[in-house]
Amino acid sequence: MEQHRNRVRVDEYPLLDGARHPFAVICPGGGYAKVSDPLEGEDFARQLNAAGFAAFVVHYSVEEAARFPAPLEDLAAAVKDILSRAKELGVDPAGYSVWGASAGGHLAALFASEAQGWKKRGLPRPGALVLCYPVVTMEEPLTHAGSRLRLLGPDPDPALTAATSAEQLVTPAWPPTFLWWGEADAAVPPANSQMLLAAMKSAGVVCGHESWPGVGHGVGLGEGLPCAGWPQRAMDFWRRAVL
Repeated sequence: MEQHRNRVRVDEYPLLDGARHPFAVICPGGGYAKVSDPLEGEDFARQLNAAGFAAFVVHYSVEEAARFPAPLEDLAAAVKDILSRAKELGVDPAGYSVWGASAGGHLAALFASEAQGWKKRGLPRPGALVLCYPVVTMEEPLTHAGSRLRLLGPDPDPALTAATSAEQLVTPAWPPTFLWWGEADAAVPPANSQMLLAAMKSAGVVCGHESWPGVGHGVGLGEGLPCAGWPQRAMDFWRRAVL
């Protein structure tokens, strides 16, 4: 798929075996400065494929093209395209999941919200959300400064900051969410995940969560670390919540 002004790429990992497979849309991190693929893109997709899921990695707008809402428009366009080609791609349009790591987790969380994401853009709600050490808030002092700067620009209007802080967008319609983070994350304060978890619990959202002492930021699959095996646990959560 190739999309409008920023020539956004979606790397496709379908399972073309004649069956219809559940699918995941993946938003790698990178602070809205880059897309961290393969670490948080292809590596996740291969794990999903091995478990019988189709996967799609979105290379959304970054750097000077990352001003809100461009990355969100890119993600929505990718989901719309996949759904429109469901038969060709061998995917089941029901109960799809959206995965995001770091700044990609922020993007995935915005898409999960009614106010900014799926409902506003006329798309079906994701069946599940998987967030890995996500950026959540755009509010200082707990935001990731680089992500905020590239997404919102310098000195953003407080209303825009609030409207792009995921913890302020959670409603009972938020998808079931698997959330994990490292307690030794020096890049994105763990308080980001903690405040999102609190908001989901307050709204009655089904959620699974894990936090890991000694685990930092940007660890991808986490092989060799205490968090290793999280993709399987996330997929099990998705199955239980939706499938």
